[in-house]
Amino acid sequence: MVNTEEAKQMQNGINIQGKIRDKGEIRTVNRKRDGAEVKVCDAYLADAVGSIKLTLWAEDTERVKDGMEVSIENGYITSWKEVKQLNIPQPPKGKLEIISG
Repeated sequence: MVNTEEAKQMQNGINIQGKIRDKGEIRTVNRKRDGAEVKVCDAYLADAVGSIKLTLWAEDTERVKDGMEVSIENGYITSWKEVKQLNIPQPPKGKLEIISG
């Protein structure tokens, strides 16, 4: 497991754990690869050393609430307007597990 500051320096293969903070509004966007409508929202994943912006997609937008402790497997980093964001690939490549909350 890495912490949020280490994750910001990585590109992929990120295994991390933390609490969800400041979950935003769920919105619908058209996915670039196929034009399908999909739900998306932003939140922050916080741990003992800091926080990182987390992009939640599809069913994860409804599953996750502020204050929940989650574990992410095989996450990857993208950058939008010079802000690094943690993303989770679709299963089976990636996984978001709710630990508590």
